[in-house]
Amino acid sequence: MTNIIFRRRRLPHQDVEGHPLFITACLEGSLSASGLSGIRTYREEIESRPRPEKMTPLNWEHHKRKLLFAFVDNLLDGHSPVTHLEDEQQATIVQNAFLHFANERYRLLAFVVMPSHHHWLFLPDEDWSIAAVKKANATGAKQKTPREIISHSIQSYTAVMCNRIRGKTGPYWQHETFDHWARNEAETMRIIAYIENNPVRAGLVAYAENYHRSSARIRVQLGLKPGNAIPKVA
Repeated sequence: MTNIIFRRRRLPHQDVEGHPLFITACLEGSLSASGLSGIRTYREEIESRPRPEKMTPLNWEHHKRKLLFAFVDNLLDGHSPVTHLEDEQQATIVQNAFLHFANERYRLLAFVVMPSHHHWLFLPDEDWSIAAVKKANATGAKQKTPREIISHSIQSYTAVMCNRIRGKTGPYWQHETFDHWARNEAETMRIIAYIENNPVRAGLVAYAENYHRSSARIRVQLGLKPGNAIPKVA
């Protein structure tokens, strides 16, 4: 039986040991007031839908999360009022943060740094996760999952460094991320394709490998197949 750790704040979060995790983080202010209102309306509409008879409750929840995510991603690609990551220096900081702990804390399966957000897919390293969770929980604070530890490290570091370039202080990223877990290899491959083709869907490049801040470019340069981990050396 799959062991799922479930968290809910404003957004639901799930952690599943041994499965890749797909995370999307948005810049603070990248979703306009009208966009946020649209998200709330769409979420309520999805929640009011009856579950199809052929879907289990777990699969139905997973499907609704995917629908909501696609709605949000469309807003970020075409209607975002904040695009700090168009700046090459800030985009490079985020990309390098993903690569820094590749093959140490996690297997980095895919990433892309878009003007208003980033996507990435990773599988936490089992040995590192055990040690990191034990260390994090030794203080007696609220227990954290490997996803929370890894994501917080990336978000906090990049926020400080990017704000330094901007000469600003205060929030850089939206407080919560959008995330879900890949249930099998087929879904993992679909997520990799989704991440790496985001710049194409957004009309930024004609081919995924032409986008500078993406695992697609590195994958082509190193001759890696989809599903192969992106190495730190990249």
